[in-house]
Amino acid sequence: MEKTSMFSIHEGKPIRCKAAVSRKPGEALVIEEIHVDPPQAYEVRIKIICTSLCHTDVSFSKIDSGPLARFPRILGHEAVGVIESIGEHVNGFQQGDIVLPVFHPHCEECRDCKSSKSNWCARFADDFLSNTRRYGMTSRFKDSFGEDIYHFLFVSSFSEYTVVDIAHLVKISPDIPVDKAALLSCGVSTGIGAAWKVANVEKGSTVAVFGLGAVGLAVGEGARLRGAGKIIGVDLNPEKFELGKKFGFTSFINPTLCGEKKISEVIKEMTGGGVDYSFECVGLPSLLTEAFSSTRTGSGKTVVLGIDKHLTPVSLGSFDLLRGRHVCGSLFGGLKPKLDIPILVDHYLKKELNLDSFITHELKFEEINKAFDLLVQGKSLRCILWMNK
Repeated sequence: MEKTSMFSIHEGKPIRCKAAVSRKPGEALVIEEIHVDPPQAYEVRIKIICTSLCHTDVSFSKIDSGPLARFPRILGHEAVGVIESIGEHVNGFQQGDIVLPVFHPHCEECRDCKSSKSNWCARFADDFLSNTRRYGMTSRFKDSFGEDIYHFLFVSSFSEYTVVDIAHLVKISPDIPVDKAALLSCGVSTGIGAAWKVANVEKGSTVAVFGLGAVGLAVGEGARLRGAGKIIGVDLNPEKFELGKKFGFTSFINPTLCGEKKISEVIKEMTGGGVDYSFECVGLPSLLTEAFSSTRTGSGKTVVLGIDKHLTPVSLGSFDLLRGRHVCGSLFGGLKPKLDIPILVDHYLKKELNLDSFITHELKFEEINKAFDLLVQGKSLRCILWMNK
């Protein structure tokens, strides 16, 4: 059967499928049948092959007040799928293409998308609350009672089918295994990109990474690819250290074993004055202060990847800033999805990029609540959920 006709039976019509719906904050997801509308202009409908979850999914599933608390909702934003059908004005994609949906937009047309200075998208990136990118709160999901279901970060991959705007879509080589490719939708790309695009780590440099979850380990992998000479990992869980070696980490610090010394003081002793680059991957203001203090006077750069759930203001020494240390934020690792993700795929296909070690568990989609438990308990790095396995 030709790939352009393999899904034609559903084209232009709603599809009934399974989804894991977050009905109430803090409660287990419910596997139920939903209806997914056909794509409109600039949209495609995707059949999800596999998906993963990260702490962002966990965090949003627990929010019980404010504008971010939206239920029922279909979470999920790390996945790979195949295009089932396309709407009008969709160029560069066709039925049967293997694609990666990405939460961060890349319209390719605005001033920032055309600039090499950042990966911001001035046209779309300020809005992260709408259901659909160009149609506001219009939802493509309905439950069995005909009630709308909220989208999540313009992806909503915890469903057998989802509708995604082309600004959030990357076509990838069919040569890369889909479970490895799914990792590039969010966390792993964020960490690798931070070392590559944001810090621009150079050969022989020194690096400290605070927090060795998937993002932090990916920073190490990115620094390794860039040729860093020393990569120090900081984490309270010593079980992360052996795993960290697979991603290029050369030294480790357990803060509970530092005695009366601050982490930054230990790092300065290890590096003769501080690291060239530090990365805060947890989202604790106190840890950001230590990451900042651990860098070299005159040139040290701190990259912020974690976000404090209370959005607490951060205090940094003005004299340290005056003397040349600097700090910057990073969203999706500074990567422009449509340009940079294919480069990461190519690195993997050339056996230069380690993605395999990020996958610690694989489960059936129906076991999604088990995957949540594994992540919350710190027992998994990334769990791949297969839609049909």
